Amino acid sequence: MQKAETVRSSVRTALVTGSISRRGAGVAIALRALATALVEQQGIEVTAFALEDQYTGEDLPLWAGVRTQTARTVGPRSVGYAPELARRLKAADPQLVHGHGLWQWQSAAVHAWSCRTARPYLVSPHGMLDPWALRNSRWKKRVALAMYERRHLRDAGCLHALCESEQTSFRRFGLKNPVAVIPNGVTLPSRMASLDGAPRRLVFLGRLHPKKGIAELIGAWATLSASERGDWRLVVAGWDDGGHAASLSRQAAEHGVGESVEFVGPTFGEAKDELLRSASAFILPSFSEGLPMAVLEAWSYGLPVAMTEACNLPEGFSADAAIRIAPSPASIAAGLRELMQMNATDLRAMGQRGRRLVEARFAWPEIARQMAEVYRWLLGGGALPACVEH
Repeated sequence: MQKAETVRSSVRTALVTGSISRRGAGVAIALRALATALVEQQGIEVTAFALEDQYTGEDLPLWAGVRTQTARTVGPRSVGYAPELARRLKAADPQLVHGHGLWQWQSAAVHAWSCRTARPYLVSPHGMLDPWALRNSRWKKRVALAMYERRHLRDAGCLHALCESEQTSFRRFGLKNPVAVIPNGVTLPSRMASLDGAPRRLVFLGRLHPKKGIAELIGAWATLSASERGDWRLVVAGWDDGGHAASLSRQAAEHGVGESVEFVGPTFGEAKDELLRSASAFILPSFSEGLPMAVLEAWSYGLPVAMTEACNLPEGFSADAAIRIAPSPASIAAGLRELMQMNATDLRAMGQRGRRLVEARFAWPEIARQMAEVYRWLLGGGALPACVEH
């Protein structure tokens, strides 16, 4: 671990990530909620640092109550080279940096800051070291590992895993750092889904990317007969990551299910609230996740869920709040048939079990308390937290 300074009563912390706009998807949503809870409930001084993108200006008002700084990138956006970020970190003079996400230049900036100041940093990969994620864009990641990412991970004072499965991925990767296992959280809405709408709506919400299993979902949807689908409609909501939306729309049309599959585009704020309240069930057929905010949000609205084991929420299966599927058309179709054969009472009971699960285990106040405890421990301010495996 890096040499630590004596802890002060209020920890001055920098949260660093690739994007604090919709481009950051679930990572940005989780980071904003964590930052807010740290400021309001734990007295932590937080500044969020990120790279600028085309949505930064539009989405920045969502961060009201949290200080933010953004830096322009030079060259390809996928690399994220932003020398301005290093200067801003130096000027802010944080006691501790908490990095979120990997594979962009901000990892190098955080490591350089730590080497210069001899202060510690924490890294939250958000599922980016899971086996499927490592295989995706493999050569780009090998280059990043050689240039900066391996040093960045190796020298972190602590790693943050969202679940036990992610912690296993860290060890499989060869990392020996202490690991704090703390899940993402969810803000509970005041109004839940009614589940009484007609037609009934099965919602996918997330970025449109091959790892999310949407193509497999549409393939499964097409194997269901019209009588099996009944009055159900599939609603696909999310921003298009890499031009995936056009191929998905073509796929639905070619399979003859275009009329029962609706693509509604990016959905945020009040529009997302309305979408989830009007839903009858939620699905995430993903190949790889850290710990998906979308599933936690669906449960918070009292929605029954169908999801893969890659969502890393086994407690959802244990609590009978979710139907288990694999990211293949055959398995998804079987899960859809099970879901669609349930009556309204059973669907509502499954959704209520999910709501109780997030109330008990995924509320932000408790997550912020654990994270603040890790921050203070890294700065020499207490015993090893219970959530940390040394």
